[in-house]
Amino acid sequence: MPNDREHPPQYTRYRARRRLLPAREQELALRDRLPGAPPGGGRDGGRGGRDGRRRGIRRGGAAVPRVGWRRWTSRRRILLGLLALVVGWLALSLLLFLVSSHFERTSPPGDIAGALDSAGYPLTSANNILVLGSDTRQKNSKEPGAEKSGPGRSDTIMLIRTGGGHAARLSIPRDTIVEIPGHGRQKINAAHAYGGPAESVNVIKRWLHIPINHLVEVNFENFPQLIDSMGGVDYTGGCIVSRLDGGFSRGGYTLRLSRGTHHLNGKQALALARTRENLCAPAQNDLTRQEHQQALFNAMKSRLLSPSSFFRLPWIAWNAPPAIISDMSGPTLLGLFAALGTGGTPPTQVLKPSGTETLPGGGVGLTVSEGERRAAVAHFLSG
Repeated sequence: MPNDREHPPQYTRYRARRRLLPAREQELALRDRLPGAPPGGGRDGGRGGRDGRRRGIRRGGAAVPRVGWRRWTSRRRILLGLLALVVGWLALSLLLFLVSSHFERTSPPGDIAGALDSAGYPLTSANNILVLGSDTRQKNSKEPGAEKSGPGRSDTIMLIRTGGGHAARLSIPRDTIVEIPGHGRQKINAAHAYGGPAESVNVIKRWLHIPINHLVEVNFENFPQLIDSMGGVDYTGGCIVSRLDGGFSRGGYTLRLSRGTHHLNGKQALALARTRENLCAPAQNDLTRQEHQQALFNAMKSRLLSPSSFFRLPWIAWNAPPAIISDMSGPTLLGLFAALGTGGTPPTQVLKPSGTETLPGGGVGLTVSEGERRAAVAHFLSG
């Protein structure tokens, strides 16, 4: 009998050709082979099929995400990264604004605190803000008779009501005649020259019978830098030719704008705000200048709310506080700007004169009737 160990039996091996399964069949077949997989691998449409489609294939107890899930994860990471950049950019701008408010902002004279009325935070409570612009010229100005020291007369006088859902503006012509204690009947802009911003606040409060909570005085020295940090502003209007501080020939500035829309830089915007005598239209008066200032104010607001300003935000935040002189600290100023930005753009009401009056010293000023004054104040407080 032959020894099986010495002569093992011979076997013929046959290899079956591998069947190529469709993608879905391959997935189910692979799921059947995984440890702990339920019978059928979800072929019966039970829980395994749903979990497989929802969570992906499991290998050794670990889920293997599908390509779609990996794409979503990648997109989410990109979105989170962009959100972090936006938040960081806003935080940087906020920090620069607060630092600039503390170190670069100019405070008004100390007596202003006694003239102002208390109020809540500007973003949540109604506040009346007095905005002034002095006509004091720079020390190197060669304009004859220009004031180069002292508070000077107020070129711009405007009341802004904002905060707590309120939005109103009231502009007072600088030649309006009022009673100034110790000086008799004078133009309202002279109050600033007699006693600085505190005197202007007291005179306007008594004349209009309204509280004034804060002061904002435009610092013309730094105002052009603010406009330039915004990338300039667009202004649309008629022809303007004005010579500020005597024009270029006397060390000042000459503004020339044809009719239409112009993109103004800082110096041009400042010249427009201060233009009182327009050589293109000699009949224009101080009321026309108020219209120019309101158009410029609206242009600045539109520029700040435009998408392009987001990329300039740190520079705007740094240059905004030096452009004003105010009693408000950095956080309060931030609340004011937030209230102005969210409160809409109401039309500016100009206090309409009812006649003219010759002053004892010789000049001619504008008079406002009691009825017009009361109606203007009622409209302002209701805004």
